[in-house]
Amino acid sequence: MKNHQTQVRVRYSETDQMGVVYHGNYIPYFEIGRVEWLRDKGISYKSMEESGIGLPIVSMQINYKKSARYDELLTIHTTFKSQSSVKIEFDCEIYNEANELLTTAVFILVFISLKTGRPTAPPDYILELFKTLV
Repeated sequence: MKNHQTQVRVRYSETDQMGVVYHGNYIPYFEIGRVEWLRDKGISYKSMEESGIGLPIVSMQINYKKSARYDELLTIHTTFKSQSSVKIEFDCEIYNEANELLTTAVFILVFISLKTGRPTAPPDYILELFKTLV
């Protein structure tokens, strides 16, 4: 339950003239992975925001190992790593169709009140989810 996988196909607009994915386009791929990880656990990011809770990235570390290319089907692996009072950490990996590891990343996000912009405790339904992951 700590892990989730989702797939995305590389679109032409995400590549350079040589058909290689521009490095900045990996960040949205990882975001897709995190949002789908939450959705898989029954949590809608949209509903969370509508209830006044945001989850911005405060730290990310990305390691590019091999290029993704136009029209490849990528598999994004998202793994819950840890949670503290207001932070959540994920380990992420992207693989191509040949199951070659292309990119790894670590993301730290903080729960915030959208009203105040200040860190806040996660909602109870998310705290209950965290209890099932340890």
